[in-house]
Amino acid sequence: MTAQQGAVLGVCDPGGVGGAAMGLNSVGTPSPGVPEFVSVGYVDGNLISRYDSETRRMVPRTSWVEKNLHREFWDKNTRIAQGSQQINRMSLDTVRGRYNQSGHTRQRMVGYDIHENGTFIKGVYQTAFDGQDFMALDTDTMTLTAADEAAQITKRKWDADRTVAEHVKHYLENTCVEWLRKYVSYGRAVLERKEPPTVQVSGKEADGFLTLYCRAYGFYPRPIAVSWLKGGEVRDQETERGSVAPNSDGTYYTWASIEAHLEEKDEYRCRVEHASLPEPRLFTWGEPGGLGHGERWAGLVALPLLTALLSPRAGVQPGGHLSRSCLPSGAGGTISKTTRGAGWGQGGGPG
Repeated sequence: MTAQQGAVLGVCDPGGVGGAAMGLNSVGTPSPGVPEFVSVGYVDGNLISRYDSETRRMVPRTSWVEKNLHREFWDKNTRIAQGSQQINRMSLDTVRGRYNQSGHTRQRMVGYDIHENGTFIKGVYQTAFDGQDFMALDTDTMTLTAADEAAQITKRKWDADRTVAEHVKHYLENTCVEWLRKYVSYGRAVLERKEPPTVQVSGKEADGFLTLYCRAYGFYPRPIAVSWLKGGEVRDQETERGSVAPNSDGTYYTWASIEAHLEEKDEYRCRVEHASLPEPRLFTWGEPGGLGHGERWAGLVALPLLTALLSPRAGVQPGGHLSRSCLPSGAGGTISKTTRGAGWGQGGGPG
């Protein structure tokens, strides 16, 4: 699970031109700047809502949501978040007792896929303790997977009483679809924009080797492929990659590095593929930064938008359907070509 941890522990940042996420966390030992409970809503990496146990109020965090959703909506979602705070406190106490630990953090994720025509494909529900998998529900097959003995206790309860699992499934297949369509219409101009990356290639020499770095800045949407080529061949196994991380302005940055012999440095190129580019671009060490200095990759055509499922085992997974994920309180969501969305969300009772 690709969780951003810190003051907003457990918030998953979705990939693609769309995707939604909601962070719901219960922290066993609050500290300055880290409330006991935080609920944060994202739509395609755009922060749209926040609730925490100190303010006890759900508030909008982006203008296009604030303009379209009025006080009644925020009052209702404040009450939902306050209820979730109480439930998550009990759930965290239950799980801590099983592990015989104090403090720590409990997280929950809800996500789903639908086709372009709006029909439901598959849903998933996961919980975690201190960032480690605890239990997962596959709403397609309605099967539960427990990560360890402590989670087996919860699994046996849910297997005996299918009420919670059926509620999650019904919510994903019905309520989410309605809300996601609304969020798409509210934020279309923001969510469907495309901002190209600025690319910079640099090198660092040490002990007869050269470490080449390729950094991409300021791009949107999030999915991007940064690869190193030697002699025109992709060298994925030799490449070290950083995560795709958000900037404060709503864009993203990432990097990839590779080690090379000094005498072979001219054989290496950094290839960047992004939805904002008509075709992949190549960059070499020593070029000034920016797209204007990239070479065209004549041997390839522009690839379809790459997608990523942000989950415990994140990976690039292209697809041909529209995919959306929802905020269980109705606090976020959007639409994407070839993106599977996921988010930390609420739902279910104590562990």
